[in-house]
Amino acid sequence: METMAQALLALLAAVGLLALAWLCFGWLLLPGWEGKVYTVLPGRGSGGGLEQSVKALRWLEGLGGLRPTIYIADMGLNPEGKAVAEGLARRYGVEVCPLGILPERMEN
Repeated sequence: METMAQALLALLAAVGLLALAWLCFGWLLLPGWEGKVYTVLPGRGSGGGLEQSVKALRWLEGLGGLRPTIYIADMGLNPEGKAVAEGLARRYGVEVCPLGILPERMEN
């Protein structure tokens, strides 16, 4: 029984050290980042995969990383895809724009 308690304690210590190392790595990598980061997701057809991609990017933000401005580039979204993209824009604050005007939007 004592061996099992020691093993559990060692496991908890290892997880704690890993979490601490992760936080330190993030702090060292981005101590005072002032630049802008953009992520462009191509939107085609019915917008399949857009929601998963946006959720994954927002999840990565939650880990303490960068906060990119997320754009969905309309590269031929059908009405269903446009509805998906607009829903993501409302829910997650992403921007939807045609591919042709994307450079203009990124300058602002």
